[in-house]
Amino acid sequence: MGRVTQTTPDTSTLHPADASDAPWWRDAVIYQIYPRSWADSDGDGVGDLPGITARLPYLRDLGVDAVWLSPFYVSPMNDAGYDVANYRDIDPVFGSLGDADALISTAHDLGIKVLVDLVPNHSSSEHEWFRAALASEPGSPERGRYIFRKGRGTDGEEPPNNWPSVFGGEGWTRVTEADGSPGEWYLHIFDTTQPDYDWNNPEVGDEFVEILKFWCDRGVDGFRVDVAHGLVKEEGLPDWDGPLQMLDATDSSEAAALPPEDRENRPSGDAPAHEPVPHEEEEPQRIHDTGLGARPPMWDQEGVHEIYRRWRSILDDQPSPERILCAEAWVKPAERLARYVRPDEMHQAFNFDFLDTHWHADALRAVIEQSYKNNDAVGAPTTWVLSNHDVVRHASRLGLDQSLPRPNGIGADNPQPDAELGLRRARAATMMMLALPGSAYIYQGEELGLPESTDMPDEFRQDPTFHRTQGKEIGRDGCRVPIPWKADAPSLGFGPGDATWLPQPESYARYAVDVQKGVEGSTLELYRSLLAARRDGRLGLGSFRWHALVGSSPDVVAFVNGSQDGDRETLVVVNLGSEPVELPAGAEVTHRSGDLTDDGAVPTDTAVWARI
Repeated sequence: MGRVTQTTPDTSTLHPADASDAPWWRDAVIYQIYPRSWADSDGDGVGDLPGITARLPYLRDLGVDAVWLSPFYVSPMNDAGYDVANYRDIDPVFGSLGDADALISTAHDLGIKVLVDLVPNHSSSEHEWFRAALASEPGSPERGRYIFRKGRGTDGEEPPNNWPSVFGGEGWTRVTEADGSPGEWYLHIFDTTQPDYDWNNPEVGDEFVEILKFWCDRGVDGFRVDVAHGLVKEEGLPDWDGPLQMLDATDSSEAAALPPEDRENRPSGDAPAHEPVPHEEEEPQRIHDTGLGARPPMWDQEGVHEIYRRWRSILDDQPSPERILCAEAWVKPAERLARYVRPDEMHQAFNFDFLDTHWHADALRAVIEQSYKNNDAVGAPTTWVLSNHDVVRHASRLGLDQSLPRPNGIGADNPQPDAELGLRRARAATMMMLALPGSAYIYQGEELGLPESTDMPDEFRQDPTFHRTQGKEIGRDGCRVPIPWKADAPSLGFGPGDATWLPQPESYARYAVDVQKGVEGSTLELYRSLLAARRDGRLGLGSFRWHALVGSSPDVVAFVNGSQDGDRETLVVVNLGSEPVELPAGAEVTHRSGDLTDDGAVPTDTAVWARI
């Protein structure tokens, strides 16, 4: 069986159980819908709101608590809707406000809450505010809503600083003034068509408060906040020569690929990692130890927290049920991320450290333990996630060489994932995630075991990352391909015709919903059974402690999720090693990600839930 070591694990309670009447969001399982790719009702090849509404019973049957909808607002779609031209209306490609109302109402009737995406770092260049800014003079109130600056050099011909775009190329674009002369530059941390707001301007903050109220009035239950760590930039906009540490997360992935003893110790400040940082002790300066160098001046500035305190007060004033904020914040180290979920700020923040951790037991144990210590210190749940619309799907990611950083997309000429290995590990990883106390997010299609599309011809790619880097970065199109519903139908049941906005690989047919529904052992049925057991046992509100099995092998993640009343204890064992792992005497397996050995041991890359 597994290797025996002299390690004696600490099996005391690391995370206490939540109260049985805890707010809904503390243990919710939330399903991300990428509207373009979930269901097309009219045959134009693009998913839409009526298509989502018609498919909502599928999510009720799957067993999720809420959905998060990626942007559906009016947009020129230069970045798949994350370039918003009107925050109070629906893009015609997706439907209408009436369609949004019908979706929200239907979801609520089915017992499903609805979160929408909020994009506050930048607008589209087609937004009426930015059009007004371009038509106005330098120094005007219209330009004051964005970050316009004079250029450097004799005639202002050089950008105001050296900041790059996350998508590649420069982070600044020069405008032509009304008289035809070269003029000021505007900042766009993302695409040229996504100018950054200036959050030092009170008008910007007031506008977003009204946007929050608008959607609350329409019945939404919360907001996923895009680039939550990026709204405020360091005063003076100093040059930055380091990596942006955003989306591709190259540096953190390199660290995650190594076992903890080979990673640099990354303390932050003198206080223990589990102690909360009160508001009055916030740092005014940028330079501090993140373990990855100084904090970039465009990310994680102290001013963002005041924005979210204001938003939290707005949502807290709304009638029940409680509305929530979830931060997309790629922040290092973990104790800084916990600052976003202090009691008067956001409710949830995606645990990207967990998503970025490679398939190494010691690395997974370390990130789980640190996550609980930091989030518990501020009274927040940990929000677990394995896939989303910005990263390679975990059914493919875990089939790659785990000694290498996570790639930003996979193309036909790149090393290809081992599909069988990736799916086996993905099923085990999901079993681990859904047994961890806290909330969890599921990305559309992962319940089917859907892999990344890795053979997409370049002419179909739409991610601005691919185009701004001249193809050096493959980008995110591969995880955004339309979902397969019916194996033998046109567009695999995505829509009534053959059209799809991105091509579906032939391999997707074998992952279709109708192929897996009701089939014992399928990934879809595994997810359904796990979600039902999680809800029935209130695992999301449970306590957490390591099990002694982690001391018997360095390649095992083993923990116990216990109910508050002590009546239920669920043992979770994930074997990442090469030898089978024996379960303790009396353990009764209730769920497994794959077959066990003939004598009931847990084989390589397999997970189990068991009663003890």
